[in-house]
Amino acid sequence: MGGIQRGLLATGLWKAEVPVATVASAAAPITPTGGTAAYPHSLPLTTLDGKSVNLSDLKGKVVFVNLWASWCPPCVAEMPGIHALYKKMDPKKVAFVMLSLDENPAKAQAMLKRQGYTFPVYFPAGPLAPPFDSNSIPSTVILGPDGQVAARHDGMAEYDTPEFKAALDDLAKQVKN
Repeated sequence: MGGIQRGLLATGLWKAEVPVATVASAAAPITPTGGTAAYPHSLPLTTLDGKSVNLSDLKGKVVFVNLWASWCPPCVAEMPGIHALYKKMDPKKVAFVMLSLDENPAKAQAMLKRQGYTFPVYFPAGPLAPPFDSNSIPSTVILGPDGQVAARHDGMAEYDTPEFKAALDDLAKQVKN
C-alpha cells in the first residue's frame, strides 16, 4: 500500500501547500491559518534517546513539524520526500521535527533504521497544543522564525519540490544569524 501511495505522490497531484514569508494575499497558494502562533505555547518533546526538549527551543528558525506514525501508510509514503528535503536545507536556519505518534517508540526507531532516515525524530511528552493537535495524520505545520504558522497541510503530500524548498528558503531569510 505504501508503495502505491508513494507512486501517487510521484504524480505531483499531492503537492504540499507552499508557505509564504509575507502576509498571505487572496492569491497566495496556501490556506490561511488564522495567524495561529506556536509560541509561547509549550510543546514538550522527548528525543529518540530519551532527552527532554521543547519545541520553543527552536524559536528563531523555520520549523518543519510533521506528525506521523510507523503504522500509517500515507505517513510512510511521504517520508522519502521529507528526508530528501531535510538533506537539502540549512540546519542553522530550518529545523525538522518529525513527531512520531507511535505508542511504542521502538517500532518507530526500527522503521527509521530500516529506511536509513537521519532527520530528528521526537515523541510528544504531553498533549499536543494548538496548532499541532490534528484529527488526522500525516499532518505538517510550518512555523516561521517568529513562531507564526506559515502553512499547514493535513494529509499526504510531496514536500521535495523546487517550489516548496524555495518557499522554505524565503522564510529562512528572516532567520537572524
